[in-house]
Amino acid sequence: MNKNIPLLIALCVVAGFISGCSNTWDGAGKDLKGVGQWMEETF
Repeated sequence: MNKNIPLLIALCVVAGFISGCSNTWDGAGKDLKGVGQWMEETF
């Protein structure tokens, strides 16, 4: 189960990029920054 957790996180990040404003590098950077802040707050 522990091996699946990083894969699940990566899948969620990719899904967020696809559904979010990932058409531009600026949008992808904003999404990545938000994910990083979320991970710091959660873990």
